[in-house]
Amino acid sequence: MPKPSAAEEPLDQSDGLTVFESRLVSLLALLLVQERKQPEQIALLNRAGFRSAEIAALLGTTRNTVSVQLSIQKRERKTAKVGKVKR
Repeated sequence: MPKPSAAEEPLDQSDGLTVFESRLVSLLALLLVQERKQPEQIALLNRAGFRSAEIAALLGTTRNTVSVQLSIQKRERKTAKVGKVKR
């Protein structure tokens, strides 16, 4: 039996992409963040629209680690914004 083409593959339940498309998106995301430190990887993937659970799966870490890092980054942005306003 021949292997189905990417267009014929079943949809991944979570996002409507085929399994192939989902793998391709993951590969591109990993290429985007390679050779960067984890906090920067998390920030880039978050800005690209990935959810915490997806980022954790891509980076091989826990969702909690990602959530904590995003919280720290948000706090740092807020602090930097307040510092600029007070000057």
